[in-house]
Amino acid sequence: MAHLLEVHDLHAGYGRAEVLTGLDFQVPQGQVVSVIGPNGAGKSTTLAALIGILPARGRIVFDGQDITGSTLEDRVMGGLALVPEKRELFGTMPVEDNLILGGYRAMKQKVPHWQREIERVYTLFPRLKERRTQLAGTLSGGERQMLAVGRALMSTPKLLMLDEPSLGLAPLIVREIFRIIEQLRAQGTSILLIEQNARAALAVSDHGYVLETGAIALQGPAAQLATDPRVIETYLGAQKA
Repeated sequence: MAHLLEVHDLHAGYGRAEVLTGLDFQVPQGQVVSVIGPNGAGKSTTLAALIGILPARGRIVFDGQDITGSTLEDRVMGGLALVPEKRELFGTMPVEDNLILGGYRAMKQKVPHWQREIERVYTLFPRLKERRTQLAGTLSGGERQMLAVGRALMSTPKLLMLDEPSLGLAPLIVREIFRIIEQLRAQGTSILLIEQNARAALAVSDHGYVLETGAIALQGPAAQLATDPRVIETYLGAQKA
């Protein structure tokens, strides 16, 4: 199977503190790949390095192109989309305006009828359609997460990267978010999922990696990892679906 993303010997950190100590992993085309692990393992740092927020050493190949030295804008224009942990919405703008801004890549590349993506987002998230004129800053936590994902989808990304999409959400909303991830997977969207809720992440993924102290400790098919005694003991024992 063709790999949409290939990461080789990735090193990144903050100042003199190296967080990632040589990561190697892949995201096949059309699959959901999850990276699970404890706080401080380097999960969010991985996404920051991939999108170009953090300088990194190693090699990143995306859609057949080496993007290691490219800028954040070039990576976004090339089809990478990141939904950050803090969502980073424009709180004083209505929901629909946030979505339209998410279409910047498609608009700049003159993708025909890119505005129709709004209806796709509203189909996935009917609640956003109900609140299309509401200011983003007045939404609930779950609605803000839906808007952040929807805004990223507006760019018609080749790879959607999600950083802790369930963080701080009520269990009912968490189930809704993972239901949407399953829908996107069924539609062929390639997703790199960073998530502390290991059970939920592995349930919607094709492949999984366990990240510990900046290095890959375990990897394999998601269903296999979900039954691995080491993963169960460390990450699944106290969690609920």
